[in-house]
Amino acid sequence: MDNTLFDFVGAKREACRCVVDCIGTGDPEALFSQFLRGVHGFEDYENIRDYLVDLGVYEERTFEVCCRTYEDVKLGLVEPYPRVEETLRCLRDAGISLAVVTDAESFHARRRLEKTGLIDYFETVVTPDISGRRKPEPDSLVYALRRLDAAPARAMMVGDSLVRDIAPGRRLGMVTAFAAYGDWRDSSPAEIEADIVLAEFAELTAHLNIPGR
Repeated sequence: MDNTLFDFVGAKREACRCVVDCIGTGDPEALFSQFLRGVHGFEDYENIRDYLVDLGVYEERTFEVCCRTYEDVKLGLVEPYPRVEETLRCLRDAGISLAVVTDAESFHARRRLEKTGLIDYFETVVTPDISGRRKPEPDSLVYALRRLDAAPARAMMVGDSLVRDIAPGRRLGMVTAFAAYGDWRDSSPAEIEADIVLAEFAELTAHLNIPGR
């Protein structure tokens, strides 16, 4: 979902910039880095609290305003990548069942899918609070396959992370498509290879047996 269907990290970075503007001091990238530490969840507001404490500007009211600013900006900027909706419509019309597998919690996942207008294209949305574990553990993928009544060998995993998406998909025996356009990480492990590398989401249809295309 995030960075495969839309640029979530870009929206998150801009939200961090707006928080820094709100408090009048600090570094947006330093705040963004707080979310990457693994101390709290990737979307947990406690990361903002820690940042304010580290700066020596923490007050409960300031924290509340920062959290509201962060969430409003982040959600407001989430928009599908070019031709994503067109491609999802094509897949759905061809009778291909679709599921979202994401590490976002259900509340956040549904809000973003509703904001982008994409939620109705998916038969199920699988999150860690549903499957019980986060990627790269395969639990969410297995759950989605069961919900779609799909054998791994007849399913495709499309994702922007070689480690968290492509590797577990390959272990299950799925065809894998790496959304390279959404990979925001500094480096990707060369030993993990996807069956397909996408420069944009719309290229997906060229790799599927869709009648009339």
